[in-house]
Amino acid sequence: MVAQVAFPSEAQLLEGLRAGEPAAFRRLVELNSANVYSVALKLLGDEQEAEDVLQETFLSAFQAIDRFEGRSQLSTWLYRIAYNGSLMRLRKRKQMTEFSLDQPLGADSEDEQPVSRHLVDWSTAPDDQLLTAEAREEMDRAIAELPETLRSTFVLRDIQGLSGAETAEVLGITVQAVKNRLHRARLRLRDRLSDYFTEHAGGLQATA
Repeated sequence: MVAQVAFPSEAQLLEGLRAGEPAAFRRLVELNSANVYSVALKLLGDEQEAEDVLQETFLSAFQAIDRFEGRSQLSTWLYRIAYNGSLMRLRKRKQMTEFSLDQPLGADSEDEQPVSRHLVDWSTAPDDQLLTAEAREEMDRAIAELPETLRSTFVLRDIQGLSGAETAEVLGITVQAVKNRLHRARLRLRDRLSDYFTEHAGGLQATA
């Protein structure tokens, strides 16, 4: 006999959370901790800080659950809390030079900066090459070098798989701004990784 999963629907889980049921809180952590940690780690590049953000995210969520209106999914709400927590840590580190919490909704200064258009199509590299540990490390370094505005968008959309609307909600920007940032992030990564994949794939066809 298959064991029944507690809180099989989000509505039931939310009801349990609002009722203060310990099992509901455990289920929320179980479902979302890996994703929350992944986002924090990609944004901060530090395991200990990511662990701190993970704990702070769920603590904040538990304390604010009565104020959660249910207009978005719980996972999206948690991403938003984790993103804000990571953002504050980046500001404290003084690593953020291109983003302000007071930036108007949809504003995106990154769109004004030029990007090299001489690229190598490394996306056609063999899957086994892309999956090597060395290639993954190179990709992680390239992602870490992106400006925060582009890195957060790329992580949420292309790594975590959020929709454009969900990403916009987490970041507090418009869907169009998400599209713009994602396009620029992909171009920068492609430019940054072109030489690496050209060397390791024996040369791929350049595109103008």
